[in-house]
Amino acid sequence: MSAAADIAAPRAGFFSRLGAAPRVALIVLALIVLVTALSPWLATHDPKAMDATARLQGMSAAHPLGTDNFGRDLYSRVLIGGRVSLVIGVSAAIVSVLIGLAIGMVAGFFRTADGIIMRVMDALMAIPAILLAIALVALNGPSIGSVIAAITIPEIPRVVRLVRSVVLSAREEPYVEAAIALGSSMPKVLTRHLVPNTLAPLIVQGTYILASAILTEAILSFLGAGVSTETPTWGNIMAEGRMFFRLKPELILWPGLVLSACILSVNLLGDAARDMLDPRLKKRTG
Repeated sequence: MSAAADIAAPRAGFFSRLGAAPRVALIVLALIVLVTALSPWLATHDPKAMDATARLQGMSAAHPLGTDNFGRDLYSRVLIGGRVSLVIGVSAAIVSVLIGLAIGMVAGFFRTADGIIMRVMDALMAIPAILLAIALVALNGPSIGSVIAAITIPEIPRVVRLVRSVVLSAREEPYVEAAIALGSSMPKVLTRHLVPNTLAPLIVQGTYILASAILTEAILSFLGAGVSTETPTWGNIMAEGRMFFRLKPELILWPGLVLSACILSVNLLGDAARDMLDPRLKKRTG
């Protein structure tokens, strides 16, 4: 291989470096995000508008996916519901990663705070995540903010443990010790030398949290402990359709398929990101 080819090889695009399955997952996820983002313009009906004369209808030109037991357009509800579910999932993932990063940095760098922080994290992890989420929503009432908080809090300990483990190993590196010996301030050491080491594992962990958050929101809504039933989400749509599953399985099939495709795509991209960002896997496959 020529020197020019060696130089050009690392510049291959992100998409070209993905395997077949992650490429399909990226396309599917991009389509879901695009369609749900444009849902106010793509929806053909008001997702909350009821029509008693059009209850449980099949697919037609007026209703591409049919209608539910209240005569509401299922196509429009799935689109709008996806927007709400994705907003909750992305918000919970971002907030949990940011809070977990801050707490994990403190726990990994300051030995005196490590014991206290990690015992609190262990106590939170001892409580089943779904039960803790249901309890938090029950205390604060059903709303998007309550659901985001209920999903975020159980995810924070996992991020804290990950960041702490990275910081514990990175702080013993010679360049970190040299920075401390040269009189660098603690905030400078943390932000310039330790935070960059956590970015790769946090990106991977963030994808798994995103998938888990979307699924948890659907579970909470399905159990009646999530967003108000007046707000369409994938979980709410399936919860309302379960009573009519034998009569019209499409009420659960369509939102379930989109939900499954979204979660599977995020998980596949998370696995691909792990393989690309892990230097040990790079050496093994390079």
